[in-house]
Amino acid sequence: MLIKARAILLLAAMTCPLLAVADHPAEDSHEHAAEKSTSTALLVDYPARFFDRYQPNSALDMVNELPGFQLDDGADVRGFTNAAGNILINGQRPSVKQDTPAQILGRIPASNVVKVELIRGQTTSIDLQGQQVVANVVLRQDSPAAVRWEAYVYDNTNDSVIMPGGSISLSDQWSGIDINVGIGGNRHAHNSIGSRNSYAPDGSLLEDRSNDLLNKHLTLSTNLNASGWIGETLLQVNTEVGYDEVNEWLVADRVPQDPDAAPFNEKIVDDRADNAFEIGISAERNVRKTLTAKGIVIFVTDNTDEVSTQRVLDENGDQTLFRISDTSTDVSESIARLEFDWMRFENHQLQLNAEFAFNALEGALFQTVDRGDGPEVEAVPGANTRVEEDRFDILLADTWRRGHVEVNIGLGAEASTLTQTGDADLKRDFFFVKPHAVLSYSPRAGRQTRFRLAREVSQLDFNDFVSSTVFQDDDLALGNPNLKPETTWVADLSQERRFGDIGVVTARLYHHWVDDVEDLLPLSADFEAPGNIGDGRRWGIELETTLPLDRLGLASSRIDVKARWQDSSVTDPVTGDKRRLSVDSARIQTRVPYNDVDVRYIAQADFRQDLESARVSWGFSVISRGKRRLYKVDELDTYDEGVIVNPFVETTRWLGLKIQLRVVDLLAQNKTRERIIYSGQRDLSPVERIELTDINRGKQFELVFIGSF
Repeated sequence: MLIKARAILLLAAMTCPLLAVADHPAEDSHEHAAEKSTSTALLVDYPARFFDRYQPNSALDMVNELPGFQLDDGADVRGFTNAAGNILINGQRPSVKQDTPAQILGRIPASNVVKVELIRGQTTSIDLQGQQVVANVVLRQDSPAAVRWEAYVYDNTNDSVIMPGGSISLSDQWSGIDINVGIGGNRHAHNSIGSRNSYAPDGSLLEDRSNDLLNKHLTLSTNLNASGWIGETLLQVNTEVGYDEVNEWLVADRVPQDPDAAPFNEKIVDDRADNAFEIGISAERNVRKTLTAKGIVIFVTDNTDEVSTQRVLDENGDQTLFRISDTSTDVSESIARLEFDWMRFENHQLQLNAEFAFNALEGALFQTVDRGDGPEVEAVPGANTRVEEDRFDILLADTWRRGHVEVNIGLGAEASTLTQTGDADLKRDFFFVKPHAVLSYSPRAGRQTRFRLAREVSQLDFNDFVSSTVFQDDDLALGNPNLKPETTWVADLSQERRFGDIGVVTARLYHHWVDDVEDLLPLSADFEAPGNIGDGRRWGIELETTLPLDRLGLASSRIDVKARWQDSSVTDPVTGDKRRLSVDSARIQTRVPYNDVDVRYIAQADFRQDLESARVSWGFSVISRGKRRLYKVDELDTYDEGVIVNPFVETTRWLGLKIQLRVVDLLAQNKTRERIIYSGQRDLSPVERIELTDINRGKQFELVFIGSF
């Protein structure tokens, strides 16, 4: 009930500004008449000067302030179609996957931007790739060399570790080639302090357990983006090299309440190193006056080595258990893609896309345990395996315009072969047909109704095929070689209303019919694995707004609101009863992603006020979401992070720099995880114990200096 009350209060606070401006929707007292946005039925232009009030330093700062727009870096899936996101640069999608559009925009100085276009329909030869709204960042063609740099230090109240970081990038032209090169790195740390106590069903304490978890994180990356004309062909090259290192120490003092059991100490150490490389090359040219062709080649490799140890010491400090797990995971992906746009017929644009992708994951795990008699090899079934996929995807689509109506209809198909060797030997073939239809009605500038009906096919996560150990839960995360993609029929209806210079209100209704739901499938009375549990549904409503607050007496201020409520239904494979779908992210988080799919509700409000004469801005974001549940065969896990508030203040008053002070998780509310563990199958057997994790990560202060020259 407390969570529901928080959500209701937050949503009510978000709604107040909407009521305040409802009587005068066309007015906006921001004093930028010469630099206001201009719009047509399908396109909204925001000139660079429109963003001056927000003191932008990069193209990313500009895109983040687009009214009624959510930046999407694309899904973390195989292939390029669904991983491209909703950002264009000079009308082109970056041919990258690991180096996200947000990272690329962050390296482009704001001074290089001419305007940002918000495209809400097929206005040019741009392939929207299933996105109903995209942002196109138009850059200057004659920009002088520019350097953008950023330096920062973070400090968390739970520890004394100072966390430095920074980046620097150069944008320039050389022999007709536009170049952007950058390098960056940071060291991050957080300390989670709290308890993980166990209780009997009657509420009595079974074990008192204190937890102290220290996580240190080092990231380094370098990037190169280049584009230029070779004759009549536009050639683009994007590459990234990255290194990621994580060191984690968990110390737990465990005191059983049974008088016959002695206290003991548990230490879990996890060291992980990740090396990644990516290169993407694209070439585009007009084959004929009405025919454009584009080719894309992408290669990605990611290698991870991880060593985890678990050590248990008795009350005298003597070791009673030592377990070590040595894991290596090698991932690679190769993509070749062709895109054709044909505009031979008036009011029609035909598109043909064909893509071939080869993906591979090879996992190896060696684990031993020593209980006092020397180390013994522990077998983890399904941990040593190789998974390969050959996939071909094709799409033929037509965009047809007549008056205020635009219709995009298409028919796609996907064929793949999935091969697994090692601990499991299996070869399977899949074929899916993927039709779609999108209808847009734009009676005038500022109003648009959109309806989308499509069949979507999920991308399998190769990690779900490979087993691993979870020392903290004393459990196995088993893989499943029989997992197959879920398919979803999506129906989506949205209404958008734009008013004034920044005012936007968008309401969306959606319903998903899901076949072969990917969830946790029981394998035995004690273990489960990712699997398909039957058919399900998901439905909900979403509201997005950007509103000026001048009428409330807050000059040059705005609030951006995103709120979603949804429900879902699937037949539980353990109990046979109807329940909601499980969540994907089964871990405690401080930085909550708004695009988290299977939560009952999620709401976020971002307030900002720009005091332009003082060259100071301040604001905050508030986000809250419903409890997230994970349904296992013999336990029910529930996660809750509470309400997260992130305030900031920034200024450009001194030395031509932007100086920001940010606080992450100002309230520092405790994050909780509840594990209800049953003696047998969940809900069909008595509760054995309840384990409650209650931790605090403190608040984090971030001081950032940003400059360019």
